[in-house]
Amino acid sequence: MTSPQASRKQLLIAALLAIAVAGAGGSLTILDDWYFGLEQPWFKPPDWAFGPAWTILFGLMAWSGALGWAASEGQVSRRRQLIWLWVANAVFNLGWSLLFFLLQRPGLALLEVPLLWASVLMLILHKQAYAPKAAKLLWPYLIWVTLAAAINLGVVVLN
Repeated sequence: MTSPQASRKQLLIAALLAIAVAGAGGSLTILDDWYFGLEQPWFKPPDWAFGPAWTILFGLMAWSGALGWAASEGQVSRRRQLIWLWVANAVFNLGWSLLFFLLQRPGLALLEVPLLWASVLMLILHKQAYAPKAAKLLWPYLIWVTLAAAINLGVVVLN
C-alpha cells in the first residue's frame, strides 16, 4: 500500500502547525547562566547543532503529518485518532522544554521523557498501517528523542 501524495494545502497547514509548535518550544528554551552552568554528558552535541536538527525534524514531522492526513481521507475515526496523537505529541514536546529549560527541573523533565517518546512511537505505529512513508519519516524524531533522553539523564546524574 502506498501513501497518497499530500496536497500543497495539506503541506502548508502541516508546516504552519509545525512552525507554531517549534516556535512555542523555542520560546520555552532559555539558554541562560543556569543552563550553561550545568555539567553536560560528553556525548551531547554542541548547542549550535540543536537548531538545525530541530528544523530538519520539524520539517519531517510536517511532511509526515501531511502524508498521514492525506492517507486517512474519508476515515473519520483514523483522522480523529491521528489528531489526538499529534496533540499529545505537541503537549509532551512542549512540556519537556517547559520542565527542563523554563522551570529548570531536569529531573522532572526526565520523568516526562517516556511520555514524549511513547507519543512519537504511537504516531509511527498508528501511521504504519495506512501511511508507511509517513511513519518512516518519524524515525529520526524518535532517535533524537532517545538521544535527548540520554542527555537529560546525563545532566541529572552529573548535577
